[in-house]
Amino acid sequence: MSSARTSHHGTDPKSNGATGVAPGDVLIRFEDVRKEFRNQTVAVTDLDLEVRKGELLVLVGPSGCGKSTTLRMVNRLVEPTGGRITLDGEDIMSTDAVALRRRVGYVIQHVGLFPHRTVAQNVATVPGLVGWDRKRTKARVEELLALVGLAPETYAKRFPHELSGGERQRVGVARALAVDPPVLLMDEPFGAVDPEGRRRLQGEFRRIQSELGTTVMLVTHDIDEAVQLGDRVAVFSKGGVIEQIDTPLRLLSQPASDFVENFIGAGRSMRMLGLGHVSRDDLRPLDHVHPGATLASIPLGTSLDEAFAELAVSETGGVLVTDGSETVGLLTADDLLASLRRLVAEDHRDAIAG
Repeated sequence: MSSARTSHHGTDPKSNGATGVAPGDVLIRFEDVRKEFRNQTVAVTDLDLEVRKGELLVLVGPSGCGKSTTLRMVNRLVEPTGGRITLDGEDIMSTDAVALRRRVGYVIQHVGLFPHRTVAQNVATVPGLVGWDRKRTKARVEELLALVGLAPETYAKRFPHELSGGERQRVGVARALAVDPPVLLMDEPFGAVDPEGRRRLQGEFRRIQSELGTTVMLVTHDIDEAVQLGDRVAVFSKGGVIEQIDTPLRLLSQPASDFVENFIGAGRSMRMLGLGHVSRDDLRPLDHVHPGATLASIPLGTSLDEAFAELAVSETGGVLVTDGSETVGLLTADDLLASLRRLVAEDHRDAIAG
């Protein structure tokens, strides 16, 4: 076991995630928040955490570490015992709980669609509650179904039992986004979906979140999901203690403690490769290809871990990279390593600049 380390570029773990970001850039703030249940179980202890506007913050950690409790305190499904939580500067305890929940989207693992309502009616739930008229609601439902990849003309009149698990999850996301909430809370949202569908949904959700600019807090126990989705990742230990909060790349390259390193587990290098993609800057000119050599090819933009898999079985030690129908260069193992080093260096510079 390695000795404990302090991240030079991320948040000091002892600060529990308070970063000193300018107040206007913070949408959700936890200040010395505590949650103790009636059986005297302390789920969260003195938590300080800032969630920035427009970011996707992932809370990850072992079962029972307080990450879901932390999430549910934002919309008051769980009431904090002490401390203060603000949403856009307003103390959530001074807001009517029902009104608060209509402003905060919420997606859970098993979705919770109303079984006797159609897809369109499920998505229209919150717009109806806040008084939108039919025309506005119908347009928003169609917009959101298209956004999550469900053609309105095909899916709007279907019922939940007629959908696959992945399709139900898409409807759940659309419903949560219906009135364009500033915050979306997601608790193990893809956990009930098969692995292939889960990867596809993760990618599509990241696209949707980037497009809309919604602030997201997402809970998962899966470190791979955390580093693939998060702008930042907060690693929790028992009692709602944040061991480290950092970008995925710094979390993988510089775990702040033995706890974080052990939680991440083996395969940190491959996970780091999964965060980068092949670019033109990585490539050698085609005149480096030996005459008569037969090489596999990958498209520009392929993830570095997929490129590594191709290189591992290449008899020549290289693969061709294509952009559409054009072959634009050669990628070798040395180039792949250089790309990863550049990725880490860029992340380091961003941390210093930030």
